[in-house]
Amino acid sequence: MIISVASGKGGTGKTLISTSLARLWADGNKAVTYVDADAEEPNGHLFLKPDVIEEKRFTVKIPTLEGRTCAAHGKCQEICAFNAILSAKGSVIVFDELCHGCGACVLACPEGFLQETGREIGTITHGDSNGLEFYSATLDVGEARVTPLISGVVEASTENADGDRLVVIDAPPGTSCSAMAAVEIADLVLLVTEPTPFGEHDLILALEMGKALGRKMAAVINRSDIGGDGTRALLEARSIPVLAEIPFDRAVAESYAASRMPMEDSSEFASSIVKLAQGLLSLAQGVSP
Repeated sequence: MIISVASGKGGTGKTLISTSLARLWADGNKAVTYVDADAEEPNGHLFLKPDVIEEKRFTVKIPTLEGRTCAAHGKCQEICAFNAILSAKGSVIVFDELCHGCGACVLACPEGFLQETGREIGTITHGDSNGLEFYSATLDVGEARVTPLISGVVEASTENADGDRLVVIDAPPGTSCSAMAAVEIADLVLLVTEPTPFGEHDLILALEMGKALGRKMAAVINRSDIGGDGTRALLEARSIPVLAEIPFDRAVAESYAASRMPMEDSSEFASSIVKLAQGLLSLAQGVSP
């Protein structure tokens, strides 16, 4: 069972919820994998504190001439939808940051001189946190394309997952390609939102993303006592079940700021996570893996 914890905006509490769920299930002797797919700003390790087992550099494919001389037919340049390659007499110029690694230019080269080589863009970390399997991805500073790395860490964390394993993916905020890469594989998407005007606006975007991907969705309202009833009404109108409402708790904020697990410092928050976990597992029974 793969659960993606997502949101339309940052700061709603995705990492708070996803790390708490993963820790709760792992401590309950369930087979659990936590995946920090927010590769531009991963922070799940601050709370789960895993022992690192392996770190691997992640590469994407880009075209090169590999010692050949370009005949300047221009076919590679014509076919590239991203303006990532220029054909010149004797050589080609590849703009690495624009290249999407689709391989179209390699296929279009009449002489077959273009070859694909790997370019490193980030790191995938595999670890263990007291019986909880841990994966995270970290994008290199200066890199512009994070989506391939997110797809890479999701694939690495789920390729050997058996039917009884729970995989909790901490998705990037928003509804761009990077968020979709962390959501499209999920059996169930848990949307974390807050009852504020910005929260409601971006929740609508996240709901539309889940609908477009055909994912089953549920929601949790964090800091549920700071706003009005608009968020609840919005979710009810779209038949999205609200599995938990978590009020603001200063003890949770202080614990989170100190990189501790808030379940250890707030019994009310711990009860909310238990309720949420039970709701997710009950909902999951109706989801085909």
